[in-house]
Amino acid sequence: MHDDRTLVEARLRRVLDERIRPAVYPESVPLQVAVWHAPGEPVPVEEGLAAEPGPIEVGARWGAPWGTSWFRVTGTVPEAWAGRTVEALLDLGFDENMPGFQCEGLVHRPDGTPVKGLNPRNQWVRIGAPVAGGEEVVLHIEAASNPVVLDYHPFLPTRLGDRETAGSEPQYALTRMDLAVFDETVWQLVMDLEVLGELMAELPADSARRYDIVRAVERALDAVDLQDVGATADRARQQLTGVLAAPAVPSAHRISAVGHAHIDSAWLWPLRETVRKVARTTSNMTALIEDEPDFVFAMSQAQQWAWVKEHRPEVWARVKKAVADGRFVPAGGMWVESDTNMPGSEAMARQFVHGKRFFLDEFGIENEEAWLPDTFGFAAGLPQIIRAAGSKWLLTQKISWSQTNKFPHHTFQWEGIDGTRIFTHFPPVDTYNCSMKGGEIAHAARNFKDKGRARHSLAPTGWGDGGGGTTREMIAKAARMRDLEGSATVAWETPRAFFEKAEAEYPEPPVWVGELYLELHRATLTSQAQTKQGNRRSEHLLREAELWAATAAVRTGFPYPYEELDRIWKTVLLHQFHDILPGSSIAWVHREARATYGRIAGELNGVIDAAQRALAGEGTAELLFNSAPHGRKGVPAGGAGAASLPQGTTLSPRTGGGYVLHNGLLRVEIDARGLVVSAYDIQADRETVAPGRAAGLLQLHPDFPNMWDAWDVDEFYRNTVTDLTDAESVQAAGGGVSVRVTRAFGASRVTQVLSLPPGERRLVIDTEVDWHETEKFLKLAFPLDLHAERYASETQFGHVYRPTHTNTSWEAAKFEACNHRFVHLAEPGWGVAVVNDSTYGHDVTRTVRTDGDRGTTTTVRVSLLRAPRFPDPETDQGVHRFRHALVPGAAIGDAVREGWRLNLPERRITGAHAVAPLVTVDDDAVVVTAVKLADDGSGDVVVRFHEAHGGRARATLTAGFEVADVTVTDLLERPLGDSEPPTREGARITVRLRPFELVTLRLRRS
Repeated sequence: MHDDRTLVEARLRRVLDERIRPAVYPESVPLQVAVWHAPGEPVPVEEGLAAEPGPIEVGARWGAPWGTSWFRVTGTVPEAWAGRTVEALLDLGFDENMPGFQCEGLVHRPDGTPVKGLNPRNQWVRIGAPVAGGEEVVLHIEAASNPVVLDYHPFLPTRLGDRETAGSEPQYALTRMDLAVFDETVWQLVMDLEVLGELMAELPADSARRYDIVRAVERALDAVDLQDVGATADRARQQLTGVLAAPAVPSAHRISAVGHAHIDSAWLWPLRETVRKVARTTSNMTALIEDEPDFVFAMSQAQQWAWVKEHRPEVWARVKKAVADGRFVPAGGMWVESDTNMPGSEAMARQFVHGKRFFLDEFGIENEEAWLPDTFGFAAGLPQIIRAAGSKWLLTQKISWSQTNKFPHHTFQWEGIDGTRIFTHFPPVDTYNCSMKGGEIAHAARNFKDKGRARHSLAPTGWGDGGGGTTREMIAKAARMRDLEGSATVAWETPRAFFEKAEAEYPEPPVWVGELYLELHRATLTSQAQTKQGNRRSEHLLREAELWAATAAVRTGFPYPYEELDRIWKTVLLHQFHDILPGSSIAWVHREARATYGRIAGELNGVIDAAQRALAGEGTAELLFNSAPHGRKGVPAGGAGAASLPQGTTLSPRTGGGYVLHNGLLRVEIDARGLVVSAYDIQADRETVAPGRAAGLLQLHPDFPNMWDAWDVDEFYRNTVTDLTDAESVQAAGGGVSVRVTRAFGASRVTQVLSLPPGERRLVIDTEVDWHETEKFLKLAFPLDLHAERYASETQFGHVYRPTHTNTSWEAAKFEACNHRFVHLAEPGWGVAVVNDSTYGHDVTRTVRTDGDRGTTTTVRVSLLRAPRFPDPETDQGVHRFRHALVPGAAIGDAVREGWRLNLPERRITGAHAVAPLVTVDDDAVVVTAVKLADDGSGDVVVRFHEAHGGRARATLTAGFEVADVTVTDLLERPLGDSEPPTREGARITVRLRPFELVTLRLRRS
C-alpha cells in the first residue's frame, strides 16, 4: 500500500485550523462594552463595580502599564438560541503564546461574586447550558494591563518593570466581546482529533498503531461536511471510537496528573499583582472543579492561600469548600516556594514551620511533601529540614534545566549532609506547566530514567503565573489518555497519592548524596546585592530579637512580641521567594524589598533595644551584649557583661610603601597599591598569601551571558579580567590601627578599610563601592598558599564540601557556588577561612606554581556585584557596603565561630548588671541557632541547635531557669514520638549528636 501518512497528517492540521475549530462557536453576536480606568493602584471590587464607565469599541487601545480597567459588558441572548449552550467570549487583546505574561482579567457578576479568570488560553464564560433565550447578560471584568516584560526578543532592557518608569502608553487592543453558541459536539471532536493527531506524531513511523490512527482520522475527516461541521461532527466522532477505545499496554508508563498553576510570588510583576493572579487562578480552578468530577488541583505556597483569605473572602469560601471535598489540595508545606541555597538555617526551617502550620490551622491538613518545581538548585542541608518538619517527600523540576550534565534519576533518595534521606521525584515531563499535549506525555514516558524498576511519574498540569491554571481542554485530553493504546496512562491524583504509589513500587531507589546543584542561573547568588543583604541582616536581627525577648520574658516578665515576630518572619520568608532573593525580579519588586527590609530593621532593632534595656536595668556600667553562639571578649554566648580588653594592634610603615598591621597573632603587610601581600600567622609560622600574589584584590570581568541576564553568568566571563591595582590613596585610618584604600575604575569608586582587631586572628576588610558599571562582574580575590583538593562552604545546619579541581564535567560545572557565612580550606593542621556578612556567590580554583617549590595554591574569590540590564536595567547601581574577613590558621570550628561573629556584631549599652545566658552549651561544636518562646504562647522555651563541625558531639545544655520537663520536638514544636528524651539533671540536659544533626528541645518552665 502507498504511504499517504504525511498527506493525512497535513490534511488534519488544515481542517482543524480552518474548519473544525472555528465551528466550535458557529454563531455569535456582539456585546456592548464600557470601561472605567482606575487611577493609580487597583481599587476594591465594590469601587470598581460602582464606577461609571465610558464607551469603548472593540479594536480600541486600553491599559497603561500596570493599570487596572473595569469593563462592563452587556447584551441579550437571542431568542433563537433557546435550548443551546451559550458562552461569552471575552478577548482583552490576548496573545495565546503568552499565558501568564500579559493582561489578565477576573469576571464578576453585578453583585461582586467572582465567576472565573480570563487568560490567553481561557477566554470563555459560560452563560447557560441550555439557555432559555432572551436572558440579559451583565458582566464586569477587572482587567490588569500588566505589560509584556519578557517579549519575543527576550532579555532586552526595558523600563516597563516599574510603574515609576513604565509610562502611560496603552498596552493592549480590545479584540473580541461576543456572545456565542458553544457546540460541545464539535469541541469534543476537536479534542478527539488533537489527542489522536498528537499521539500519532509520537509513534514510530512504521508502527501498526500509527496507521490505525491514520486510517481512523482519514475516515473522520471524510465524514465531516466542511460547509456544515456542526451537523456532521457526531458522525465524524463515531469513526474515532475504535482507536480511542483501544487500551494501553500493561507496561505503559503511568502519569499522575496534578492540576497546578505555578505562580511566582513576584517576578515580572510586583507582589500586589500576585495577590490578584492568585485570586483569578483560584476562581478558575474552583469553577473547573465544580464542572469536572475527576479533576484534582494542588496549590503550594501558604502565603498565596493567606492572600486569598485576606483579600478575596468570597473566593476563599469557594476554596475552603473545594478543600473540604478533597479536590483542592494544599501542597508543599512551605510559606513560599523559596530559594533554598541562600536562606539561613532558621529561615529555611521557618519556611516549613509557617507553611505547614497555616495548612494545619486552616484545614487540619498535614503536608508530607515539599513542592519546589522551580527553585534554582537545592542545598545539601535541606533533607534534614524537610524531615524535621514532619515531611518525607520532595518534588522538583528545575534540575532538568542544567546545561552540562543530565541528572541520572527521576525517582531517587536524596541524602543530605547529616545522612537524612528524602524520597524525591523529578518529573520526566520536564515542565511544571504541562498542557497534556501528546508530545509532553510521550516525552515523559521516553525520558523516565528509572524504567524497568518503576513506572510512575507526576505531571504538574496547567498554565502558571497568570495563565489561569488547568483548562477544560487539558482535562478532556487527560480523559482520552486514561487508558489509550500507544500512550502513557493519565489519571488525576493528589501529590500524596502519587508519592505513596511511587514509594511502594520502588522500595530501593538510587541515592544521590549532597547538593542538587543547578548548572544554570548561578548569577542569582549575586544579583541585587541589597536584596541579599537585607535578607541576611533580617535573619540575624530576628535571631537577636527572639533571643533577647525570650531572655527578658523569662527574667523580667518582658512582654514577648509573638504577633510582631510572626508577622516579620512571614515578611522575610516571602522575600526569600525564588525570584526575589535571587535578584531575578523586576525593578519594582526590588525597590519595594529595599524599603521593606529597612522597615523590618527598624522594628527589630526596637524589640532588641527594649529587651536588652529590660535585662540590663538602669545603671552606668557598659555592657557588651553577645548574640553570637560562642563567647567573645569574656562575655558568654547569649549573655551580657563587661568586655575584656585584649592586647592592641600596631600600625607601622612598610619598606617600599604601604603599612604593616600587627597584633601579636597576625602580621599583615599592605603594599603601596593597598593590596595584602602578606598575612603571617605568627604562632603557626605560616604565610597565608600565595607567593607573588596579593589578597584583597578586586577583579573586574565583562558579564554578558548568552541569555537570562540577571540569572546567568557563563563560564567564558573568566576569559577577560582586569585587576584593580591602581590606588588613588593608601592611608592610615581608624586612629592609626587601620588602612584606608581608595580606587576609581570606569564610572565607579571603591573604598576599602583593612583592620586587624586586637586579640583576634582575622583581617577585616570593609568595602564600599559606589557602583555605576554596566554588564560587569566584580570579584574580591584571596590567593592562598594552600594545597586543598576540596573546601567547605557553610550551608543550612552545617557545611558542604566541594572539590577545587575540575576532573569531571560535574565538577567543572560548579564554577560559581553558594556559601553562607564562610568558606574554609585546609591542609592537615592548618587552614584558612574567608567569612562574609552578606555575600553568597564565590568561586574556588587551584594552581600549581611553575617556579620555586612548584607548590599548589588555592584562590577564593568572593562575588560582590553585577550589573545586568534585564529585567531591572538599573540592577545594583549605587552605593554598597560589604564586610569580609580573612582568618589564617582557622580550623573548621574557627570558621563557624568567625562567621557568626561577623554577622552578629556586639551591641553595647549601659546598665546596672551583667545578664546571664538563658541557655548555655559546653561544646563549641554545638551551635544554637534559635532561643525563643514557644509559638503556642505557653511560655515554654524552645532551643534549636546542631552539630556544626561535621563530627560526633556530646554536650551539656544548661538552662538559666528551673526546668520542669524537656521534650524533643519537630520544627513545629510538636513532640517527636520516636525520640528518646535526653538525660536531664535539673536544668542540665545532656545530648549526643551525629555529624550535623539538628535538634529542637522544648523546655517547660517550673
